[in-house]
Amino acid sequence: MDFELSEEQRLMQKTVRELAERIIAPRAAETDRSGEFPWESIKELARHNLLGVPIPTEFGGVDAGFVSHSLVVEEITRACANTGFICAVHTMTAVALQLFGTEQQKHRYLTPLAKGEKLGAFAVTEPGAGSDISSLQTRAILEGDRYVLDGAKCFITNAGQAETYLVFASTDKSKGASGISAFIVEKGTAGFSFGTVEDKVGLRASSNGELIFQACRVPRENLLGSPGDGMRMALASLDRGRIAAASMGVGIASAALATAKTYARQRVQFGQPIASLQAIQFKIADMATEIDAARLLTYRAADLADKGGRFTREAAMAKLYASEAAMRTALEAVQILGGYGLSREHPVERHMRDAKALSLIEGTSEIQRLVVSRFELK
Repeated sequence: MDFELSEEQRLMQKTVRELAERIIAPRAAETDRSGEFPWESIKELARHNLLGVPIPTEFGGVDAGFVSHSLVVEEITRACANTGFICAVHTMTAVALQLFGTEQQKHRYLTPLAKGEKLGAFAVTEPGAGSDISSLQTRAILEGDRYVLDGAKCFITNAGQAETYLVFASTDKSKGASGISAFIVEKGTAGFSFGTVEDKVGLRASSNGELIFQACRVPRENLLGSPGDGMRMALASLDRGRIAAASMGVGIASAALATAKTYARQRVQFGQPIASLQAIQFKIADMATEIDAARLLTYRAADLADKGGRFTREAAMAKLYASEAAMRTALEAVQILGGYGLSREHPVERHMRDAKALSLIEGTSEIQRLVVSRFELK
């Protein structure tokens, strides 16, 4: 088995890390405090062709695959989890269009997303439909050459900021999950508006908010795939989104470990740096081991995605372990910093809050365990 990154992947990793440390990281604390959408950081990613890494060059992407995308998301998140999350959801939306769109849809909607000219959003969650996608209530009824959408979405990442929304709605309630379809909806479409943006504890600047559809008329050609394909498309997209979410976990945990190591070397108690104390050394060892395990799980899932194999189980494992490892690592970092770990002058309390949010997005830890157990018990 080859665990080594290619020369191109190492170069991309190094380039993104330098960019993130120089431009994105200095803004991270203020972005978290204000909750303001980090447009300048997103525009910087677009300028460096980092918003369409797995998308084919034909449609404006880099065609570098999901392992490279994982590297990019990890490094961005290491600097700022909000920016990493925005990038991950945007790319998941673009990948869904790549996988299921017509040539016309790809050229019209995918290319601007891959080039970073427009931002994307993936709209599934509703007040009564989170983990259970099949119970969503937003409806789409075909009237002539247009679908009329009515309903509401909540906790949608990039809400109000994105220009292109992939919206899932029921076209046939009698068919349940088999009656769900997906639509490309542009910002500014009549009948499409935005509601409350959530004031969250973690990932505060990712603009998670409400989408409202009131007799929103969408052209028939904006149906993605065929009527009833929505559930299949949502699950395939979420598999890939979970790889990016796992990469976020590795990034958050790596940032927390880096801060903890620096502090442990500098903090002197009882006449010596606390890094010389076995209790601290064991914490650092456990944190580093968990990060490596999470990273390898993530790379395995991404590699399977690049090879075209089935990776639902592996993506769920990676997301489950990496998000929970991020939380454990962030908590240990807070413990190592002691009282300073609770201060907003240090980043580890932010990592802790972002890690907790990560355990809920792209499917909760409980949903990941359900996915894995189904494979194990069938």
